[in-house]
Amino acid sequence: MAAATKAGNVKGGAKKGQKITKKASPIELFPFIINASQPANDKIFDVTAFEKFLHDRIKVDGRTGNLGDTVQISQQGDGKIEVVAHQEFSGRYLKYLTKKFLKKQQLRDWLRVVSTSKGVYELRFFNVVNDEADEDDE
Repeated sequence: MAAATKAGNVKGGAKKGQKITKKASPIELFPFIINASQPANDKIFDVTAFEKFLHDRIKVDGRTGNLGDTVQISQQGDGKIEVVAHQEFSGRYLKYLTKKFLKKQQLRDWLRVVSTSKGVYELRFFNVVNDEADEDDE
């Protein structure tokens, strides 16, 4: 018995002269949603300009403007942008680009990017504590 296992007839493995074929893996999608509905409703955030910014700045294979069919960016109604990648794509990269856009628009002091769940990022206002009420008490 031991001689048979050394010859390559391992249980569950490929036998001598048999080709090993890999199963085709299904195409993976990496969907991300950036929810900017709160600042968009207050009219301080331009969603179409942000969508154009993402189109211009997202790098695929180390090159900008190389989106092709691998990354699709679409606007979904009231301040939501969906980014669907057909290859490995980092959500942290989207967060980085969102922060970069906010800094460019001088909105970084009022808005922050928060991950609410896997693949979903939301733009929220900073919670500002009312200091004037504390001063009146003294």
